[in-house]
Amino acid sequence: MSTPQPQVTADVPEMPAPRVREFAAHSIGGGLALLLGLLGLLAGAGLIAAATSVDGGGAKAVLIIGGILVGLAAFLAMCGLNMVAPGEARVVQLFGRYRGTIRQDGLRWVNPLTSRTKISTRVRNHETAVLKVNDAYGNPIELAAVVVWRVEDTAQAIFEVDDYVEFVSTQTEAAVRHIAIEYPYDAHEEDGLSLRGNAEEITEKLAVELHARVEAAGVQIIESRFTHLAYAPEIASAMLQRQQAGAVVAARRQIVDGAVGMVEAAIARITERDIVELDSERKAAMVSNLMVVLCGDRAAQPVLNTGSLYQ
Repeated sequence: MSTPQPQVTADVPEMPAPRVREFAAHSIGGGLALLLGLLGLLAGAGLIAAATSVDGGGAKAVLIIGGILVGLAAFLAMCGLNMVAPGEARVVQLFGRYRGTIRQDGLRWVNPLTSRTKISTRVRNHETAVLKVNDAYGNPIELAAVVVWRVEDTAQAIFEVDDYVEFVSTQTEAAVRHIAIEYPYDAHEEDGLSLRGNAEEITEKLAVELHARVEAAGVQIIESRFTHLAYAPEIASAMLQRQQAGAVVAARRQIVDGAVGMVEAAIARITERDIVELDSERKAAMVSNLMVVLCGDRAAQPVLNTGSLYQ
């Protein structure tokens, strides 16, 4: 019957609710806008060129001013063109107000009076430095983690935090430190969670806490793993001796358990086949000899008994 594993519950912080959510910005294909802009520039240049062939001063001035205005309007309209590469997005603002996000790659056109902020939506890695903290038992340990993440909500990443990249870095370090102080490196109890013995459960808790911490910035945590986990150098040798002692005790316990089973089987077979009659004193002597042979570190030296047990 298997022992149920302890449930891992994440003590996640409460982040403020986002004030803005991403939605698609109104945009059109940039090819048509580019064509119309080029035609406008040509039309403006044509009006200015036509003004040179007009004799009247008023008509010439009208053509020149009209050509300049048409050219400026075409140039201004072409300022609304945006090149969006795969894995990128443009956050559109009009006079400080959020007007949507362009995620469709290619050449797109939006209102030229808007400002567009480029933001990457590609998958990124963040690896923390080796952090030195105290575990749940107060032992200094060193640990580091790597987090795979990407921007899921571009509006939250731009408007909810100052710098979403620095925000992810800081919150990742905070989450790793929080996990480290909640659990010991090695659990003294058999059913207790530990950083070394329950890596999958602790990693799951780390992912849940990271998600709660960076959700306000519109960031999605894809995966998180510990890349370094060890005792601090000042106690590493002492803890190594403790681990070695525990391993020796466990090995001795297994040897004794096996030896007791072999002694029981030997006495039972001898009694069953009636090879020799064993009283309590002879059984005790046999048990002692067999335990010495089976549990000893060195090979047993045979001793020939020419008398009897009582002489």
